Amino acid sequence: MLDSKTQTAPTFRFIFLLMLFHQFISSFAYPFSKYGLNQIEPFSFAFFRFTFAGIIYGAILFFRRERQRIPFRDQIKIFIVGLILIPVNQLFFLIGQSKTTAGHASLLFATTPIFIYILALIVLGEKFQYRRTAGIFIAAAGVYIIISGGKIQFGTENLVGDILVLTAVIAWAVGTIIGKPLAQKYGAFRVTGLSLTYGSIVYFPFGLYYVLRGDYSNVTMGGWLSIFYMATVISVVAYVLWYWILKYIEASRAAVIQNIQPIIATSVAALLLAEPISRNLVLGGIIVIAGVLLTEIGYGT
Repeated sequence: MLDSKTQTAPTFRFIFLLMLFHQFISSFAYPFSKYGLNQIEPFSFAFFRFTFAGIIYGAILFFRRERQRIPFRDQIKIFIVGLILIPVNQLFFLIGQSKTTAGHASLLFATTPIFIYILALIVLGEKFQYRRTAGIFIAAAGVYIIISGGKIQFGTENLVGDILVLTAVIAWAVGTIIGKPLAQKYGAFRVTGLSLTYGSIVYFPFGLYYVLRGDYSNVTMGGWLSIFYMATVISVVAYVLWYWILKYIEASRAAVIQNIQPIIATSVAALLLAEPISRNLVLGGIIVIAGVLLTEIGYGT
């Protein structure tokens, strides 16, 4: 298992391949969630997703019966990560999305690697490197080209929504930074499972209010499958993989590589939704890859 203790750390090549896999499965989150959200109210959708994920984590953690005791101080930190990842991140993002444009939300969410990078330097004390800094901002420029094509303009009409989405982005980055040392101490699955379970419990009464008001008679099998994908593949597999990866590489380094996701996400959208491959995708993709290569060339494997 990913959390098994071993004397030999995985090679960076293996970690990089896992990161590509992580970005690939995460890229399907947008089309799957969009399909489900067309049938289910957002807060109810989040309720079903995280309640189901919390049950999965709770069951596995119960049968694993971890022997290592987590001190109360670290339990509080794990609880805080859960609050940040679900109630704060999800609520701010969902409410923010409803008050701004899809383009603004996508572009703002794509700034996540920058905030992770900055927080890793400040909070975790990771070493500042000019090449890594240049790489992440070059990659961010490529992301902007892919998502916006230079057409997104920010103004006061979407200001409230933009601020809420940006708050959600910062919340995810903070949760990543707080969770990294915890995952290194207690294992990625255990920390992710406990934090998501705690967060789901806190979110439960809020989401239940919307669930009880909803009508699900017209929800198709595809709608429920979208929740299943988001709960199992994203909230369990992708979340655990992310924290496992952070056990072995610096958060600032992972942040740079994470810029690859918009390339994969846009390609997936083109494949599933028959959208044309634009010049922006090709040009932006080349710039993103250039930024990542600038960061990675010369580092050990």
